[in-house]
Parts: sequence; structure tokens; C-alpha cells
Amino acid sequence: MQHPLTSLVLPADSANSSGTDARQARPTIRTSSGLAFSQMFLGAWQSLWEDFRIIFERDPAADHWLEVLCCYPGFHALLLYRLAHWLHNHHVTFLPRLISHLGRFLTGIEIHPGAVIGKGVFIDHGMGVVIGETAIVGDYCLIYQGVTLGGTGKETGKRHPTLGQHVVVGAGAKILGNIQVGDYARIGAGSIVLRAVPSHCTAVGVPGCNICRTNTQTCPLEHGQVPDVEAIAVRALLDRVEWLEQQIQQLNQR
Repeated sequence: MQHPLTSLVLPADSANSSGTDARQARPTIRTSSGLAFSQMFLGAWQSLWEDFRIIFERDPAADHWLEVLCCYPGFHALLLYRLAHWLHNHHVTFLPRLISHLGRFLTGIEIHPGAVIGKGVFIDHGMGVVIGETAIVGDYCLIYQGVTLGGTGKETGKRHPTLGQHVVVGAGAKILGNIQVGDYARIGAGSIVLRAVPSHCTAVGVPGCNICRTNTQTCPLEHGQVPDVEAIAVRALLDRVEWLEQQIQQLNQR
């Protein structure tokens, strides 16, 4: 019976009638499964390295590699998630959810093993972050504490949001439902996003509104420069009322 990890291929000249004994022919060993395992291990290592490296780029408080390795719960949560996600993809029952539960207990961050998270994702502080089962988080996203990538009800199938690459989600923001958030989009702190956010847009408010479109490739979201959507709307209404009062006064003077 053929070995499950290797296949033997005899040279073509071993089957001819030249008198060469096929038993003396040296078989070629094709280690396709070993190569696939090496590629999988290399991919996992690259993801973990990017998760570790990006912290120094995104967090000015990160001073030393040992501090980041031991004292950053976002990194610990991603480390446990990647193990649980690998087990989940290999149809291991119970253990992935147990690892997720332990990660939630240790870090305050709950990531379902079925979620798909790209490389270089940074969960800053992280307490209260919840990432649902069918959520997809693109490469190099920045997620602050209190963020929820959740569903809107009891529907089945794809029910959680999809974040593109380099997305920034501010503290306390809630992105709910099977919606798309484009590359380089920004979600303001405390926002509740229920509709799609195009690439390079900033969404703020309850419910979230797309307020601007920029071509910036930088990561941070300057909350101090984000317009107040409600204040702008109220100001427009006040200006309209003032204009109508002036029109009434002019009519009365005639």
C-alpha cells in the first residue's frame, strides 16, 4: 500500500526489457505533503512576525521587544486565535472554542476561531473587542478597544462584516451585519456602522454616515479633525430658519 505522505515514481527505463532489474532502480521520493506543511508553517510564521512587527510601527509606547511580547494582550489574543483557527480549519471540535474562551479570559478579547484575520493586524489595548465567526479582517488593520464586528440578528451564513486592508476602527465602534468596509476606510470612535463604507472614506455617527473621501495612505485617524455631522445638520437647519424669518419680516413690511 502506498505511504500517505510520499509517492514512489520509478524511472522510465526501469520498465524496458534491457535486462535492468527494476528492483535496482532508485525510486524518486515526492514529498508534496512535506512541502505543503513547510509552506503552511512559513505562512503562519510570517503572519505572527507581521503581527509582532506592526506594533512598533503603530504604537509609540512600544519601547522594547520583551515588553511587547509579554505585555500586549492584542498580540496574545492573535497568537491564540491563529492556533484556534488552524484547528478549526482542520475540523477539530471543542478545542478551538476552548482556546478562544481562554484567550477571552486572559486578554478580554473574543475572537471566534472561524473568523478570518489577515497579517499585520494590531488590536490596541483590546479590552472588549469581539470579532464574530464569519467576520473577515484584512491585512494591517488597526482595531481599538471596545470594537464589535458582529451580526444583526439570528441569520445564518455570512452575517458579520468584511474589513478591507489598512482599515482603522476607532474605540467603541460597532460594525454590524454582512457589510463591506473598503481599503483604508476609517470608522470614528463610538460609531455604529450598518451600511457599507467605500474605500478611503471616513464613517462617523449613530448610525454611521460617510462624511468624506480622502486619498490618504497613512493609518491613524485624527478624531480631533473629524467633522461633527450632527452639528453640521443642526447648523444648516438654524440657517434655514433664520432665512425664513427674514423673508417673513420682509413680507410684513410691505
